[in-house]
Amino acid sequence: MQVNILAVGDICGDPGLQFLEKNLKQLQKDRGIAFTVVNGENANVVGITPRQADSILRAGADVITLGNHTWTRTELQPYLAERSRILRPANYGPQCPGRGIAVYSRDFGDICVLNLLGRFTLDNNTDNPFLIADGYAAEIQEKIVLVDFHAEGTSEKRAMGYLLDGKVSAVWGTHTHVQTSDACVLPKGTGYITDLGMTGAVHSVLGIDVEQSIGKFMGDPPRRYEAGKGPCRLEGCIFTVDSETGKCLQAEAVRLT
Repeated sequence: MQVNILAVGDICGDPGLQFLEKNLKQLQKDRGIAFTVVNGENANVVGITPRQADSILRAGADVITLGNHTWTRTELQPYLAERSRILRPANYGPQCPGRGIAVYSRDFGDICVLNLLGRFTLDNNTDNPFLIADGYAAEIQEKIVLVDFHAEGTSEKRAMGYLLDGKVSAVWGTHTHVQTSDACVLPKGTGYITDLGMTGAVHSVLGIDVEQSIGKFMGDPPRRYEAGKGPCRLEGCIFTVDSETGKCLQAEAVRLT
């Protein structure tokens, strides 16, 4: 059986969240989506609140993944400990609340989702994501395995894709908010894209207000980021997977405006 899995790029502020709420279910219907993973890392512009996580799930996400701003909102920590449908990077310390990997049951079989955080230029105290990924890949029994690698470096993301090629169904990158043009199926059957892109304001700098972003580079004093305004878009990738083998048959970048 072939199943379509949708991965949605980072939600950026209220504009991105509202666009997701208005459009995700129709996109799922139109494209026959059986399972959806949404990166909620920037739903609060920086970080995510429990209220925003609930909104993403109500909008149609099956799972929320996070990244380097996981701990920005302290009120999220009890939520992470209590909920199984939101993941934080698995290479954070085991004493941290929440989980970085989980299995979700569906009619067509179980789906394993793994969330990892890169280390290149990201100042986070994390374990090596490549060692963590390789260890989990050797132990996972599920046929369909999905990996959100929240990382800065394109080389780091592509290396992760090839490390896991043939071991998981799909690997996608998040964090840089710019959709890349390399959606493909790797030689051993793993779907891959370096970055999904973002869900937020079209006329923005990675989802952030244009004038504020220019000011930052001009030397303005730091202040809290504000989301861009105006028309929005949703970016991501659809992976068509064989549920019996776990192999990806097609990877297609998507953009909804």
